[in-house]
Amino acid sequence: MRIDPETVERIKQTAAVADVIGDYVTIKKKGANYWACCPFHGEKTPSFSISPAKGIYKCFGCGKAGDSVRFIMDMEGLGYGEALRHLAKKYGIDIQEEEMTDDQLVRQNERESLLIILEYAKEFFKKQLYETDEGKSIALPYFKERGFSDATLQSFDLGYSPEAWDAFLKAALKQGFSQEIIEKAGLVTQKNDDGKVYDRFRNRVIFPIHNVSGKIIAFGARILRNDAKNQAKYLNSPETEVYHKSATLYGISQAKNEIRAKDVCYLVEGYTDVISLHQAGIKNVVASSGTSLTIEQIKLIGRFTQHVTVLYDGDSAGIKAALRGMDLILEEGLQVNLVVFPEGNDPDSFVRKIGSEAFIEYIKKEAKDVISFQANLFKEEAGDDPFKKAEMIKEMVQSISKIPDAIQRSLFIQKTATMMRMDEDVLLAELNKIQLKKMKGASSDPQQLSAQQYAEIRDLIEPVPAEQPAEIQNLAYYQELECVRLLINYGHLEINPAKAPGLTVVHYLIDELEGTVFQTPLFVRILDLCKQEFAAHRAPKPDFFLHHADEEIQSFSITISSDKHSVSSEWKDKHEIRVNTDEEMLEDLAYKNVLRLRKVYNDQHLQEILNQLDSLSADSSEMDEVLLEFIRLKEIQKNISQELGTVIEK
Repeated sequence: MRIDPETVERIKQTAAVADVIGDYVTIKKKGANYWACCPFHGEKTPSFSISPAKGIYKCFGCGKAGDSVRFIMDMEGLGYGEALRHLAKKYGIDIQEEEMTDDQLVRQNERESLLIILEYAKEFFKKQLYETDEGKSIALPYFKERGFSDATLQSFDLGYSPEAWDAFLKAALKQGFSQEIIEKAGLVTQKNDDGKVYDRFRNRVIFPIHNVSGKIIAFGARILRNDAKNQAKYLNSPETEVYHKSATLYGISQAKNEIRAKDVCYLVEGYTDVISLHQAGIKNVVASSGTSLTIEQIKLIGRFTQHVTVLYDGDSAGIKAALRGMDLILEEGLQVNLVVFPEGNDPDSFVRKIGSEAFIEYIKKEAKDVISFQANLFKEEAGDDPFKKAEMIKEMVQSISKIPDAIQRSLFIQKTATMMRMDEDVLLAELNKIQLKKMKGASSDPQQLSAQQYAEIRDLIEPVPAEQPAEIQNLAYYQELECVRLLINYGHLEINPAKAPGLTVVHYLIDELEGTVFQTPLFVRILDLCKQEFAAHRAPKPDFFLHHADEEIQSFSITISSDKHSVSSEWKDKHEIRVNTDEEMLEDLAYKNVLRLRKVYNDQHLQEILNQLDSLSADSSEMDEVLLEFIRLKEIQKNISQELGTVIEK
């Protein structure tokens, strides 16, 4: 069921943004707003502003913005509906839900049924571990040998699946679960010969996999018998409606708060690595669950920190896997270091061998950025062979090319040149070739590159002389920006109550801009929203945008409504200087914005006509028609300029 709009509104009104954020960070009142150090990025000077009047927050450091629901979504890693339910439970609000379509209902019912059967399976496996002779004699000793305490076993919901072929299936059917939903949850599998189903996990210790909010979505299982033939050591749940391996990190639910607090995520390979480090007090750790690192997993880490330290085994296969993953991390804009343990050790065995304090010190000492690590590795592998050395340097530059930030790329090129005793210009040339290939590879038609991309890559390969004219800037963006600013902040207000009572800003602008198509996609969406609201005889207030479910629209609206600084009252009280507010100048602001928009679009059209004239011969049949259009556009340009009081174009 979907939460009905009235309940959503009641949740948002009850969950005061300052109260919600105050549960996570220390906030201090300063004027009308509260301020705090941003919980989304490390800072010592508060730049995180909370506006109780508007019910929003805005970080002037990292740009994060939203309302109480968005804050819970980002802090707890929840979806929109889950965040609303979280706040409703916190403030004792009864959820009223509305009917969904049959397809939506079937999909949600199936998802909820999967989560219920998976939760039941977790409890079943735990019961098998603690309350059966088989579990206590076979599985529990395995965990104890690994040094896992009872508290750790409980924290990660570890369990055991019995050796019987269908112990879980029988128990689940007896509890009333359908065989269909048990199969869809990946808890049973089917024999090929006779079609019978049996438990997927048998005689294995169980590692439940939680999503960000702590719900069970899958299981990993390790075999206990080392002499078992034709059986995989580890077995995972298959992909389901609620479990997507490429978007899941083992331990993220237990680690997310510590990752945010420490502002670094330790990335390991296996379940036991996570559990051992967690037990040792190192809780900001997750695992890729034995799969190759994916973009989705990196994005998930990026919700909590921009710093990743990869901890991998000391064998060559582990090192190669780490390097492949590091390129992906760099590409997503995260800062990444790598630590390799002495051969024969992994994070699990190493922390148990030397203890948590020494383990942390080892990481601090041995952590190397991607370029330093590659340089040390390649020097050892290439030796004095110039061909191998050249190939390896190319690989280093290839990694640098993944970094989206130009300044960081430049610094790493300098560092590589110093470490490898190379001419920096040679490395830059190699980087430029890679960048050019990447740009051209983005499209089969090089002409489809944006003007900015083309200019950047052109300057890299062949810098434009200073005397050449710069690219013409698209001024339409700024006028469209001003228009949506007026719509978001003042759309519901009367443009001039004395002259035109009842005429709102949104009414005026929509009428004046009829037939106009904005060139910025986000602004098109916002204008369309205003048109929809106006058509429904509503003038949208700022709250409509500030608390919108679309994150991009909400974040933009908060940014355009937030002022880091305000006009001091001393201008009026002490110096007797009165500063007019936007509300007092709405008629002038809206009127001039419409004129400037028309002028920008007219100037763009005029430039197109000029280009067309350049391409036509003097005796062309089209020349007269194009000249007439040119004269018409120049007349419009002149009239608008006179109205605005600007210099008249010749």
